[in-house]
Amino acid sequence: MQPVYICRNRVEIDKNSLLGDINFPADLRKLSVDQLPQLCKELRADIIKELSVNPGHFASSLGAIEITVALHYVYNTPEDRIVWDVGHQAYGHKILTGRKDRFYTNRKLHGIKPFPSPLESEYDSFICGHASNSISVALGMAVAEKQSGSNRKVVAVIGDGSMSGGLAFEGLNNASSMPNDMLIILNDNNMSIDQSVGGIKQYLLKMNTNKTYNAVRFKVSQWLQNMGMLEDDRKHGIMRLSNAVKSAISHQQNIFEGMNIRYFGPFDGHNIKELVRILQQLKDMKGPRLLHLHTVKGKGYEPAEKAATIWHAPGKFDPETGKRIIEGGNNEPAKYQEVFGHTLLELARMNPRIVGVTPAMPTGCSMNIMMEEMPERTFDVGIAEGHAVTFSGGMAKEGLIPFCNIYSAFAQRAYDNIIHDMAMLKLPVVLCLDRAGIVGEDGSTHHGAFDIVSLRAVPNLTISSPMDAHELRKLMYTAQLPGKGSFVIRYPRGGGIPLDWYCPFEEIEIGTGRKLKDGKDTAILTVGPIGNDAAKAIEEAEAERPGTSIAHYDMRFIKPLDESLLHEIGKKFARIMTVENGVRNGGFGSAVLEWLQDHGYNTRVTRLGMPDEFVEHGTVAELHKIVGIDKDNTKRRVLELCDAQ
Repeated sequence: MQPVYICRNRVEIDKNSLLGDINFPADLRKLSVDQLPQLCKELRADIIKELSVNPGHFASSLGAIEITVALHYVYNTPEDRIVWDVGHQAYGHKILTGRKDRFYTNRKLHGIKPFPSPLESEYDSFICGHASNSISVALGMAVAEKQSGSNRKVVAVIGDGSMSGGLAFEGLNNASSMPNDMLIILNDNNMSIDQSVGGIKQYLLKMNTNKTYNAVRFKVSQWLQNMGMLEDDRKHGIMRLSNAVKSAISHQQNIFEGMNIRYFGPFDGHNIKELVRILQQLKDMKGPRLLHLHTVKGKGYEPAEKAATIWHAPGKFDPETGKRIIEGGNNEPAKYQEVFGHTLLELARMNPRIVGVTPAMPTGCSMNIMMEEMPERTFDVGIAEGHAVTFSGGMAKEGLIPFCNIYSAFAQRAYDNIIHDMAMLKLPVVLCLDRAGIVGEDGSTHHGAFDIVSLRAVPNLTISSPMDAHELRKLMYTAQLPGKGSFVIRYPRGGGIPLDWYCPFEEIEIGTGRKLKDGKDTAILTVGPIGNDAAKAIEEAEAERPGTSIAHYDMRFIKPLDESLLHEIGKKFARIMTVENGVRNGGFGSAVLEWLQDHGYNTRVTRLGMPDEFVEHGTVAELHKIVGIDKDNTKRRVLELCDAQ
């Protein structure tokens, strides 16, 4: 059965336009090079109009339009492989590869995926929801091409922000020593979501290759290629000579050519005609190459060019004026991220040992609030989650108290660092896992589904989840007190928190929960903000069934569990239900079930949580309903328990 989309139609595309006649890249290749600037203009305008009413990742895709068009014009996709690094930049790619008429369903329930995926289209070479994997993926494909003897071309498109990730350097290091014909396109706009940071940023800013050298080298490379002198072992001697000449002319050593990866650039990434010419010349060259392109994030839309961070994902807006449409107005409830940011600054004013660490997400996690007042005590380490944790561990070892804020889904890449460089020494790192649980329209690559399952097995970790803003503030305060060790606090995206979220600080005893409501028929045990939906479910269930009595416990800590409450629950109730915003198998409910079994209780436990599958995209409310942790399903299931008594 085909899914039914309950949403508006696609933004109208002029049937007489160039874009109106293009459904696949084969149609694009029928155009002349002189027509490509007009196509780029139309594609950019279409994305602006569409995203003004159907929000998504905006500025990144505008900045990559010319790269997208040039790649599909020069390369024989989908036979040739284009590997995108993070799908933020790939909306133009989606429109040109058979999804133009469905683009209005982007990020909607049952609509096209928020990030490229081969599960959706043969033009999507690989999944790309997390940064820095493109070079490794493309290298694997290029090596497979060598093994099979095919003539398939492989291109990785990576941004300067993603280039700060350690996996990108592992891929570069391997590509330099392994036979392959991969082309790496470095899309350098000096941005990730926030401003790019670190040594790579400074290196790329300073890299201004001598134009005379560039022109001569490009022509010489073509001549050597035609003469067959860039094959096998001969190319390495030529490469070393090229590197020496380049260093002499430009007075700088190129890190890429130092790794025997031939470097071309930097070039203007928005000059589509020049870009096509360069790609045509690079296409058949042998060996690993890197093409460095300068682009502007938000190119072609002035508000986005001036404020790229805000316009990374701006929500709805008026395309004519650039005025953003904030639904709910100034009375919109606060978010957990905002509570975190203001609370962190408040704690940092009280405790000079507190520092903040985030991997490229200061605005998203609201650490920018502390960063503005205390820049010397906040550290954006770039897209490098493993480093963020180990860096925090180093500071903690020397007496500081780092609040390391990482999106839950991205913290998966720091698992070994959490174990080896944080938990083993019981270091006082406060790991704040933002976007825990269902995140909504960003889909399966971004749901914070696995943090409870993966972390509760690690010794020396305290794992907590606040039910509301007051609890978040109290847990943050508790975590920075002496002797608390390695502390994890998980909370969801957004939250709809009342504007009066402020409360005095108060220490919470580790491993203690709260009995929010007593009852006699059955009990619901929750952890985190999903407990608010459970509380409403209990209220409605008891109103619907007069005489029904349901207890509610906010366990607050996943590790250690509140054993006193669990003894009370095990003695009193034959049937209980757990609810969590995370993977059900091995999660909070499993921890409760294991404890009850270990302590001899025969309590029957019904566990609600995310199923053993990757949950796709949709609104948070839609996905909560699908996975069965919404208010209505919780009410239905708890009434079934009461009936079974």
